[in-house]
Amino acid sequence: MLPNDFSLPHIVAMAMLLISWFAYSTIFKLIGKQTINNQLKAVRREWIKQITMHGRSPFDAIMVGHIVHSVAFFGSATLIVLAGLFSIVINLDSIHGTMAGLHFIESLSIELFSANFALLAVVLTISFFSFIYALRKLVYAIAMIGALPVVKGSNKVDYAEDNLQQLIDDTTTVMTESLKTFNFGIRGYYYAIAAMFLFVSAYACIVITLSATAILIYRQMNTTTAQSINQYIKQRESDS
Repeated sequence: MLPNDFSLPHIVAMAMLLISWFAYSTIFKLIGKQTINNQLKAVRREWIKQITMHGRSPFDAIMVGHIVHSVAFFGSATLIVLAGLFSIVINLDSIHGTMAGLHFIESLSIELFSANFALLAVVLTISFFSFIYALRKLVYAIAMIGALPVVKGSNKVDYAEDNLQQLIDDTTTVMTESLKTFNFGIRGYYYAIAAMFLFVSAYACIVITLSATAILIYRQMNTTTAQSINQYIKQRESDS
């Protein structure tokens, strides 16, 4: 049974939060744009191609290791946050009473307070599993990179061009998909902050959700970084 104070604004706030998070890539498709991660797929393909031409270098190992450690760090950090959240459950009544005394926080029933808490926990849990899945995909990508043939140099291997290009494409796809999953988990932190504002009011959550989405879209389209990446990719395409 739903809480008595579970109103339409709360439904809209929760739905908007989840839709904004899960439909993030779809938003870019609707406006005819690509995320930076999708654009960088061409760069990653060139990187993988260079590995097949010159072999694996210490720089390649450092870069892959850095990515793996970053994903593992966020996974570990999220697990710690989740452990803290779940430890709060046993004291939820007392925390509800304490927060009810704060004037800037909307008065909520314990049932709705628990629902808000559950949404926050769900967002962070999904982020955690995204990091874990991204790490598993990276392990697959590392194996594929390690098995790539080197077709030039003293240790070159004869390999059909079509087959080689397919290997490069597949390796690039797995690497890109792993980073897509990682980025999805990172975005979960933005929407976890929005979920926290449900404790203030549903309208505050809506404002923060829209603000977080606008910031994410702006960073993907109009920042100096995004524009430089776009120019870099165009230059690479014109040179190839």
